[in-house]
Amino acid sequence: MLPEESLKGKVAIITGGATGLGEAMAMEYARLGANIVIASRKQEKLDEAKKEIETHGTKVKTIQMDVREPDQVENMVSETVAAFGKIDILVNNAAGNFLVKAIDMSTNAWNIVINIVLNGTWYCSQSVAKQMIAQDTPGTILNVGATYAWTGGPLTAHSAAAKAGVDALTKTLAVEWAHHNIRVNMITPGPTEETGAVSQLWASPEQEEQILDNIPAHRLSTRQEVANLASYLVSDYASYVTGANHVIDGGGWLNKGRYNEG
Repeated sequence: MLPEESLKGKVAIITGGATGLGEAMAMEYARLGANIVIASRKQEKLDEAKKEIETHGTKVKTIQMDVREPDQVENMVSETVAAFGKIDILVNNAAGNFLVKAIDMSTNAWNIVINIVLNGTWYCSQSVAKQMIAQDTPGTILNVGATYAWTGGPLTAHSAAAKAGVDALTKTLAVEWAHHNIRVNMITPGPTEETGAVSQLWASPEQEEQILDNIPAHRLSTRQEVANLASYLVSDYASYVTGANHVIDGGGWLNKGRYNEG
């Protein structure tokens, strides 16, 4: 963990920040002193997360929105600036995924995931970057990836393609926006405890055991471990790090896993 107040005075937006990894990152950023904006589609979940995050004593604003809608993204930026006066950090955490054979995937299923993961990341990144440039202050953007973006992801062709796009976008924007003092990085977690991905994609004990067999560390990551890495990358401790993709998966992507179509 970083020292307390490592993010003091910063303003951080976390999309998909009401649950899972997004909430964990918001909690850790708040512990480190940042004021928080959590954005998600479900107000009930936002309200629940806000109560938890506020226990750290920083200000928390909730915004109900959909990253697939550019107008709603622009409104998120405007509301954040109206509330806090600036934006220092953006975490593009909002995601969508479900298992489906590529041959059976509908156009709608493909577009849903592409629009959330790839288009949503782009809409939020561009809108926030414009605000950071207008402020003329340093900024940092953190995207969330998946190892199957480069290893391949049977039954998740839509998500694998979208995450590969986000990886390329991360590197491209890191170069283009470096002269604006905006850093753009990526974290790529493996299966993580207490997250929707684990409960939805590996619902049975047998499926979870198969996943664990393919992880050299033979355990899932914790939400706190991912939040710790995410905190470092948006902090001043990582002021010279940009365009990087940091994998946190216990060595899982390096291991030749088994694929069972089931």
